[in-house]
Amino acid sequence: MTKSPIILVFDSGLGGMTVLREIVAARPEAHFVYVADDAFFPYGHHGEDEIIARVVPLIGELIDRYAPDLIVIACNTASTLVMSHLRAAYKTPFVGTVPAIKPACARSKTRRVSVLGTRGTVQREYTKALIRDFAQGCEVTLVGSPELASLAESALSGNEVSDRDILAELAPCFVGAAENDKSRTDTVVLACTHFPLLLDCFVRLAPWPVDWIDPAPAIARRVSDLLGPSRGDGDASGAEMIFTSNKPHRLSRTLMPFFGGRVPA
Repeated sequence: MTKSPIILVFDSGLGGMTVLREIVAARPEAHFVYVADDAFFPYGHHGEDEIIARVVPLIGELIDRYAPDLIVIACNTASTLVMSHLRAAYKTPFVGTVPAIKPACARSKTRRVSVLGTRGTVQREYTKALIRDFAQGCEVTLVGSPELASLAESALSGNEVSDRDILAELAPCFVGAAENDKSRTDTVVLACTHFPLLLDCFVRLAPWPVDWIDPAPAIARRVSDLLGPSRGDGDASGAEMIFTSNKPHRLSRTLMPFFGGRVPA
């Protein structure tokens, strides 16, 4: 029986679960290792040099420990900073997560697109370069949220999250008049993997309907392409969950759906 590929998914916290869910659906035969760097969460509160100095050696330790066939950096903030450093330092294939500005602008009919990310992601030169290269004449509004990632983590942990708090972070994405569907924002890029955890709330609280662009399905397709054709069921498929803080967590039942029903060890 063939050996299951090992896919390591890395994020600052639990937001990468939204990416993991799509990869599990695409490659159910794989063995998954999810690493939440909660000891350094949220990355948006740290400087660029701090994040690089934190993530690059940590990924090296994880490669030595788990020998993954492929690593997904399921974090926009980290991906926009460390991908070139990781690819220079390690031979393991990497797939990053960057704001889906190109497909959003190609899809928009009103030519008004908003990018909802952490403050660090929307301020980064990488994001601005994506707009210069791929806006295709669209008016792109950058919205840096300082709190949504933490609100998403709290909600996933079973805590009640206030609609008012979510809407306060979401409202700047909506540009134009609600009654004018020809010129108002019609597309919002979710430029943080935590944000799809709150998508049901976003849809309910939005002042008008928009397309929400989640990069997770495209990431899963890229992972599958890099791994090549599926080699069957494998002989070691399973799931592991690692928190860098080493604090006790009791989220296995909550996280099972993201792992395709597997209980993460």
